[in-house]
Amino acid sequence: GDNAFAYCKSLKSIIIPNGVTSIKDDTFNHCESLESIIIPNSVTFIGDHAFRDCKSLEEITIPNGITSIGVSAFESCYNLKTVTIPNGVTSIGDRAFAYCESLKSIIIPNGITSIGDRAFAYCKSLESVTIPNSVTSIGRHAFAYCKSLEEITIPNSVTIIWAGAFAYCKSLESVTIPNSVTSIGVSAFEGCSNLKTVTIPNGVTSIGRHAFAYCKSLEEITIPNSVTIIWAGAFAYCK
Repeated sequence: GDNAFAYCKSLKSIIIPNGVTSIKDDTFNHCESLESIIIPNSVTFIGDHAFRDCKSLEEITIPNGITSIGVSAFESCYNLKTVTIPNGVTSIGDRAFAYCESLKSIIIPNGITSIGDRAFAYCKSLESVTIPNSVTSIGRHAFAYCKSLEEITIPNSVTIIWAGAFAYCKSLESVTIPNSVTSIGVSAFEGCSNLKTVTIPNGVTSIGRHAFAYCKSLEEITIPNSVTIIWAGAFAYCK
């Protein structure tokens, strides 16, 4: 049940038997010494904060039966280096992997339609992300402060880049916004100080406040005829 092993700070390993179908909210929250866990294929649900602050956990394989990853499910797992997300997952909850500071790469499988707010925020070692064509929404601050992120491919299925989605991704050098996008949110790319090139397609109608502010390396940008409004400070401090 909820909080079953929460704050068991000396717990190092656990084997969950086949037959268990759900890991409830906060089940292993703040198990700071937990190094390994085997989640069986019978599990179809991982609740909110289920493994939050499991600071010693280095890898996790999410079983094939899972369809959604709960809010803050793995938030602040500072030593988490590898995560395997199966094809059956359709949504990644808000802050699901936020502050996973050792995570270097992530493959988001086909089938996922939404990436929650701050889902990967402050993953400071994250260098690459693969986002599939099934994703239609990249949440607010989803990848904000991923300061090692060098490249990102935004698929044609995405229609809105929400506020702060890639803010302060300081290693990002170029970005191509797909034809499907109609709106670039507030501070979407703010503080991407190494961003040199941006391609904005026809179809974008709105560029949000501070969308590209403090992009100090931005050399050239072409704003298409489809844009009807550029909000205050959209390109402020682009030296």
